[in-house]
Amino acid sequence: MIWRDPTLLDEGCVRIASDAPLEANPQRSVAVHNRNNHSHIRFAMEQTKALNALEPFLALSKSATSPRAASDLIVQATSAPNTYVFAELLQTPNIQNLRTSEEYGPYLTLLEVFAWGTWADYKAQPNLPKLSAQQHQKLLLLSLLPLSHSHTTLTYKHLMASLELPTPRALEELITTAIYSGLITATLDPAHSLVSVTSISPLRDLAPGSLPALQNTLQSWSQRCDSALADLEAQAAKIKQEALDREKLRRKKERAFEAAMQASDEKNNGKRNLMGDDAMEIDDEGGSGRVTRGNKRGSAGFGLHLGRR
Repeated sequence: MIWRDPTLLDEGCVRIASDAPLEANPQRSVAVHNRNNHSHIRFAMEQTKALNALEPFLALSKSATSPRAASDLIVQATSAPNTYVFAELLQTPNIQNLRTSEEYGPYLTLLEVFAWGTWADYKAQPNLPKLSAQQHQKLLLLSLLPLSHSHTTLTYKHLMASLELPTPRALEELITTAIYSGLITATLDPAHSLVSVTSISPLRDLAPGSLPALQNTLQSWSQRCDSALADLEAQAAKIKQEALDREKLRRKKERAFEAAMQASDEKNNGKRNLMGDDAMEIDDEGGSGRVTRGNKRGSAGFGLHLGRR
């Protein structure tokens, strides 16, 4: 099974998921999401293209039974356009047989450098075969991928030193070739001598012995995901509890308002009842007084009438 280096995968989705301001601008969020989806699709196509470009050399490896033929095949494969992955070719028996050849063994090491190494790795081994112009260009392009992964913004000075490029113009041409080859997505800033890399194609093979480091990387990533999930769950629980507290407070205020209104109504009703009773007493007293006065007037009138008769 061939492993591709997952550390070179585009990390734009992780940055979007943790970029809170995107939520305030859904249109921008969708645009970034679509742009990253486009990058993933494009990189998948480039990887398929690279694998297809290697197929003819895999077929030829079956007949490359001599060390000379196998070494020539390595030169052809590493010089051909669009070949950026080499692990499958490395695993073929006739290529592996070069490991026991003192004369042609360095070609196997050279193929390993193209599979997962860099320009610095090549320079560190002076016994390796001399590179053609095409091989030199390709190894520089492949070396850009791990360099771009280490920093999202790279200086001209750092890249020129790492790749031993003589001029900024040579670096800009290399970056432009890498962009058009689908290896990276980047922006050149000649005014400030900077290269801003936004995504990287996963076109490097996984070096032997790197599985423990990969496992640690994946475990660290998993822990970050668990931590982010725990934070999200805690925030969701907090928001839910705050909503419940607000609802309880609303109901409490509503009950207090209803109780106040009921008490006010009862008080007003009590006042009206009291005023009604007082009015009835006044009416009763006024009626009795009129009757009493009427009787007095009636008696006096009756007496006077009798006296005159």
